[in-house]
Amino acid sequence: MKYIVLKKGKGEAAQLGSEVLIHEKMSYPNDSLLFSSYDLPGPVKFMVGANQVIAGVDEGVRGMKKGEIRKLIVPPSLSKRSGNQTFPQPDSTLVYEIELIDILSNN
Repeated sequence: MKYIVLKKGKGEAAQLGSEVLIHEKMSYPNDSLLFSSYDLPGPVKFMVGANQVIAGVDEGVRGMKKGEIRKLIVPPSLSKRSGNQTFPQPDSTLVYEIELIDILSNN
């Protein structure tokens, strides 16, 4: 997986066991938007390392600081979803833009 820091954050870094709030945009490498959490009522909450999101996002959020924005290029091996998913294509490289809104707890 590769990532680029688009905007630096401040404060403590998210780590394994941190409960975080993020906004995310998911697209194919050709910029076809597949999902944006900005369309939801609020940010997405999950615990880092608890298998609540795909492995690429879980890994990509580690080390991020509040306010940081990263662009993640996630290979198919780190974008597998549980269940019998056909969308997005299971063998696709995905591009995520992740904004760390807040760290709710940092264990």
